Amino acid sequence: MTDRSITRRTAIAAGASLPFTAAFLAGARPAAAAAPMLGATMATHNRFMLGEFEVTALLAGTRTVPDDPQGIFGMNVDRETFEAVSAENFIPADRSQFFFTPTIVNTGSELVLFDTGLNGAGIAAAVAAAGYTPDQVDVVVITHMHGDHIGGLLTDGAPTFPNARYVTGQAEFDHWSAAGADGFEANVRPLAEQFSFIGGGESVASGLTAVPAFGHTPGHMTYMIESGGQQLLLIADLANHYVWSLARPDWEVRFDMDKAGAATARREILGMAAADRIPILGYHLPFPAMGFVEARGEGFHYVPASYQMMLGG
Repeated sequence: MTDRSITRRTAIAAGASLPFTAAFLAGARPAAAAAPMLGATMATHNRFMLGEFEVTALLAGTRTVPDDPQGIFGMNVDRETFEAVSAENFIPADRSQFFFTPTIVNTGSELVLFDTGLNGAGIAAAVAAAGYTPDQVDVVVITHMHGDHIGGLLTDGAPTFPNARYVTGQAEFDHWSAAGADGFEANVRPLAEQFSFIGGGESVASGLTAVPAFGHTPGHMTYMIESGGQQLLLIADLANHYVWSLARPDWEVRFDMDKAGAATARREILGMAAADRIPILGYHLPFPAMGFVEARGEGFHYVPASYQMMLGG
């Protein structure tokens, strides 16, 4: 008999005694009260370095949408295709989860907030959870003027970010200024004199450059963030779902005002991100809303970020 045989036999014997030992110990101890259910939790923000910049994605809200998501995404495909694609990606085809992710970029000289969520209280809470106060924000950039991006500009009629200057695309402002939309009139019009306007290729500040992505709205902008040789593309609402929009850029989205233009923008900008391996951060992507894009078949594949941004340059 070898030492190995003895070891194996001893281990088997020891394992066989474990159920009895566990039962004995359980019976010997007084019963403990069950721990209470505490409920699901999520992180409130995600902060990382990009070169010399500090970037913080804010979770300003999330909600389950119980209605049929094909009323929003994939409006131009048949039900069978929509359900098959959903099943392939392990998500239900009859409900979805929405996320709202404004982003703060600390350039070292200015604190820049991209978009303001649904309302003033919500964005103020998100900013505070990340360790800032609204009066520390120097610049507020509006990527486009749908209600879930401009809703937090004012709180009870007063500016939520009292020390900030405001920047948006000229084409976007011009459209909504003429449209008479309630959200614009309530949240943007009172601050109109404090806005400055940019076009594609122009910068909010050094390292923060507008990249036109017209289609979702007439002047919708994405933004390239660059520092220390690193890049990050804030895609705003270019693709509002990682499967039903990003992966299938030609699927029509109800909220895209120019559906053909939005599809073209998705193909061009996501194609660039895939080719150059630039990480993206999307306003409606599952929090923390950041990942990479891979060209796949006739569309793209979303690869959520893991620890890449923890490694620095």
